[in-house]
Amino acid sequence: MQVLVDADACPVAVKEILFRAARRVEVCVTLVANQYLRTPPSRFIKALQVPHGFDAADNRIVELVEGGDLVITADIPLAAAALDKGAHVLDPRGTWFSSENIQERLTMREVMDQLRNSGVQTGGPTPYAAGDSKAFAAQLDRFLVRRRDAPR
Repeated sequence: MQVLVDADACPVAVKEILFRAARRVEVCVTLVANQYLRTPPSRFIKALQVPHGFDAADNRIVELVEGGDLVITADIPLAAAALDKGAHVLDPRGTWFSSENIQERLTMREVMDQLRNSGVQTGGPTPYAAGDSKAFAAQLDRFLVRRRDAPR
């Protein structure tokens, strides 16, 4: 199992949580972005820079992900593609994407895009807060403990 991170817009707090988890449970964490990313020295942490381009990082994550992997992203289409490949998907606010909720999220994203394209001001997500980091850390920890304790 590996952890793949859609790192271009991933909050720094989430990256730091992932770095600590990688060292603690010795799981490979790969940050994928179209810019250079600085990572701490660790055999469990790496950064993968992809060329600039629309969805280049997302496409690379989809190429790399395998069933059972964990993907960290807030990008709904990427989440859907990762779920299709049998991965687990967690957003940086600690909310799981699943086969049960992904279609609703894709539909809502499409509706919001249509509203924005027609000139309606829809606002954006609330600012990332300390509570979001705590929720993410708790969900990540539960996932990693379940993976560690699962029969092989």
